[in-house]
Amino acid sequence: MNRKLLNRPLQSSRAGMSLLEVMIALAILLIASIGIMTMGTVAIATTENQGHLAARTSEYAQDKMEQLNSLSWGDLTSDTTVFPPTSTGSGLTVGGSSDPNYPVTTPGTGYVDYLDISGQPTTSTGDWFYIRVWQVSTFAPNLKQITVTAKARRQVGAPAGALPQSTLTTLKSNPF
Repeated sequence: MNRKLLNRPLQSSRAGMSLLEVMIALAILLIASIGIMTMGTVAIATTENQGHLAARTSEYAQDKMEQLNSLSWGDLTSDTTVFPPTSTGSGLTVGGSSDPNYPVTTPGTGYVDYLDISGQPTTSTGDWFYIRVWQVSTFAPNLKQITVTAKARRQVGAPAGALPQSTLTTLKSNPF
């Protein structure tokens, strides 16, 4: 019997965790949580930049391409920097630039327009979020090449890397 009484205190001291063990476990959990939260932040920024913003640039480039394709082959006067187009612009006149860093903005013959963060047209001096530029070139005697590029002004998170951008090209023939 004496042996049982002697062993009891030893067993009861081993039955639970010490405060030191709990603190070490919490420190390990905290370090792992910080690593996972960092990965989550990177994932959210990447999804916003390469998912949402890149999809929007594709959508807005497609919208402009459809607007330009709806013009007749010989239309040289529609102002496509506004919607609906007015009659004082460049239409499908050969010119422009497909580089958003160097837009052609000559008044009356501009090949650039700006959209706010929700995709609504805005002025170049306003708070624009997307830029759309286009270039019309002659590909053959009865064939014009239209190139539209849409680019976001900024991205989420660290500014490293290229801004989300989409470029579309199509051919428009005469008489069709």
